[in-house]
This record gives sequence, structure tokens and C-alpha cells, in this order.
Amino acid sequence: MRELPTRREALVRIAKSAALFTGAGGITKLAYDHGGFDLSVHAGERQVRDFSVKTPGPPPQLAIAKSSRDPAELVRRAVEALGGMKRFVSNGDIVAVKPNIGWDRMPVHAANTNPLVVAEVVRLAFDAGAKQVVVTDASCNEANRCFQRSGIWRAAHALGATVLLPAAHRFRELRMKGDVLDLWPVYTPLVNADKIINVPVAKHHNLSKYTGGMKNWYGMLGGRRNRLHQNIDVSIADLATFMRPTLTILDATRVLMRNGPQGGNVDDARDLHQVIASLDQVAVDAYGATLIGEKAENVHYLKLAQERGIGSLHWESVPHVIV
Repeated sequence: MRELPTRREALVRIAKSAALFTGAGGITKLAYDHGGFDLSVHAGERQVRDFSVKTPGPPPQLAIAKSSRDPAELVRRAVEALGGMKRFVSNGDIVAVKPNIGWDRMPVHAANTNPLVVAEVVRLAFDAGAKQVVVTDASCNEANRCFQRSGIWRAAHALGATVLLPAAHRFRELRMKGDVLDLWPVYTPLVNADKIINVPVAKHHNLSKYTGGMKNWYGMLGGRRNRLHQNIDVSIADLATFMRPTLTILDATRVLMRNGPQGGNVDDARDLHQVIASLDQVAVDAYGATLIGEKAENVHYLKLAQERGIGSLHWESVPHVIV
């Protein structure tokens, strides 16, 4: 049964209905604004978008780069320890880079991915032969301000990346067959690429305790995704089931230790000077959680993801290297 709208929601819907008379833009916005929220378990096999690269060889599954104040150097060292970007990106690939650009915050607040980390990922993808690198996210705050104030727009655009602001026509409904997420508007630039590199920032989250790579997939959803907070851990596991990235590169150069995910007080963030690259999106988040003083076992969506076979909750047991 659909829940009845609040008075505020009803007024918003009336206002949107009036926009129908202003042309196709209003119609598109209405089509994008609804979500397929359903707490029931859906029948059938879960849907997966698998962008991983199946390559043999001895490189580790997780690389932790430390002890440099240069974010670009940390990215290079971490990726090189996994075999280099050419292991993941081929000539002619369209590569989607998914940072966290959710908040109207500056880099010092550590609410978004460090723009220098994003820029180096873009550079490495182009150097590996990418035809196009798309940098994008579906922001929580007003997107134009988020992209500008985070510094990501300027840093990525300067290297030739295609920086896309979220827009209604770039979403289409996909059926994920998750426990919480079934039919939902999904941001197509993140599912239509040849490869996708998830580039989150490690930080505290007031509902899920920790947010990194798996939670960063919220930025591929349209609709009223705040409704997913009613069952946030399962929704994150659903998203990580659906999206299997080519590579996850976790920005821990500056980490929001408390009052996440939005922050706003520079005293809540701490410089840790680390970048972690991994083929295992569960293991990289399990390590990231320790950076804010949280045990991975206490982050429920990590346990769910391991139970689904997505990755390992115990990052120490994953072949890894510190560089």
C-alpha cells in the first residue's frame, strides 16, 4: 500500500502538476521524481551491472598508499601496486568516474572526494587509452554549487574530462530485484560506460556509521532516495550487488571523522594522507571504516555484502600491500 503524502508533499505535487503546462521539461521532471520503494523481497535473480576486469596475475586485491601529502602521488602508487591503470582501462574505453560530489562543501570539509584525487584518476584513465572520461554524480545539495565548490568540476575539466551535471533526462527506470531496491530511476551515464571507477571519500555517516565506496552508489539514484534511509543497510547492499565497479579508489587524504555525511566544521575532519585502491569493494570499505575508529563488523551493510558474496569483510585476509 502506498503511504499517504504529507501536506507538504501534496503541495509540492500540486506545484509539479502545474509545471506540466510549461512544456516537456516539466513532464521529464515528474517522470524522474518518483521512486520504486518497496520493502518486500522480490522474486527472481538479482540484477547485476558487472564492470570488473577478469585478468589473471599475482597483483594484490587491495593497495594502501600512505605517507605523502601529494594526493596525486598516493593515487599513482595505489593503482600501480594493483598492476597499473592499463590493467583496468583499454584503448577506446568510455570510463565513468564516480566521485562523491554530494554536498555544497569545500575540500577542507572532507564531505566530497578530494578534487586532486579525482583529477589523477582522470589523468591515469586517459593515459591508459580511454577515449572519454565522464565525471559525474547525482548530488544531494544543488548540483551546480556542489560541482563548483568541491573543486571537482574545474580539476576534472582541465584534464579533458566530460563533467556532467545530473539532469532529469539522464535517468531511466531499471529493475534491480533487490530486497529494498526494485524499480528505480538510475543515472544512465554510470551504467552505460565501458568501465566505471568508484572514487568515494571515507567519512562518518550518522545512519550507516561509515560511508565509502558502497554507500557512494546512492549517487546513481534519482527519485526520493531519502526514503531508503528506512532500511539503509539493505539498500546499500542492494546497490553494491547491482554495481560491480572496475576499480574502487578510496580517498582518505582528509577524512570526516564525525557529523557526516555532510559535515561543515573543519574541526570534524582529519588529514590522514592515504589512498586505497581495491578490486574488492567490501574489503576497501572494511579498511576505510577503521580510519574513523569503527569496526567493520559493526557496519551492518558490510556484513550483508559479505553474506551475498560481493567481497570480504575481513580486509586483512585479502591479498594486500602497503606502499
